[in-house]
Amino acid sequence: MESQRKKRRFRCSLFLLFVHLQLALTGECPADGRTWVPFKDRCYHFVHGEEDQIKSYTFDRAKTLCRDFELLTIKSTEENDFVIEYSPEVWKGNVNVWLGMYFDTNTKDMKWFDEDPVTFTNWEYESDSDLMPMDRCVALHSMSGRWENVSCVDDVENGVICEAAQTAAEAKQKPSALLSALVILSVVAIMGVSAVVWFLHQKRSLGTNIISAFEYHPPFRVLDTDQSCLVEAEEIDSVP
Repeated sequence: MESQRKKRRFRCSLFLLFVHLQLALTGECPADGRTWVPFKDRCYHFVHGEEDQIKSYTFDRAKTLCRDFELLTIKSTEENDFVIEYSPEVWKGNVNVWLGMYFDTNTKDMKWFDEDPVTFTNWEYESDSDLMPMDRCVALHSMSGRWENVSCVDDVENGVICEAAQTAAEAKQKPSALLSALVILSVVAIMGVSAVVWFLHQKRSLGTNIISAFEYHPPFRVLDTDQSCLVEAEEIDSVP
């Protein structure tokens, strides 16, 4: 049990490190004074409630808090897991978070506020048949990640997450770290190839002069006659 808790804490630490690194590298979230957490190509603002007070928001109030942005939409397992992993950094215990979903009277089905169809779901149990379609909203349990059908009018939930798309214009102005590294490596490679080409060109133009310029000349050169005299002297001294 203890090893499992340590493994979970380690995994959460790695996840939070990834989130903070991504925040430092991208920085493409809205600059409106609120804290936005990036994940893939989206940004998320977890609405903080007042300490030691019960927080409750109606569906209309949740939409007002996210004015000019969207309520949370969950369109993949990875996004659902992201909310579960990051929620403990904001709230204590389980929090029921409003999802930006509504009943479309034209298609007779649930849709996200951005008009995308609901293709990914994570229901805790079957839909509540007592709720009228027009009164049907959805809340996510922050600890389990499961979804529950709730009333848009009568129920209140204690969690709100706003969502926004990262701006493409800022993303183009601020390239990723990988792209920057590739550009630097390309420049270094081009400089290296240019240096080799210049060296070969100079060698062809000057002939052997450029080679002779790099020849090694010892500071003192002993003449051959002196070497022969030294050898003869050593042979005489070695005779008994």
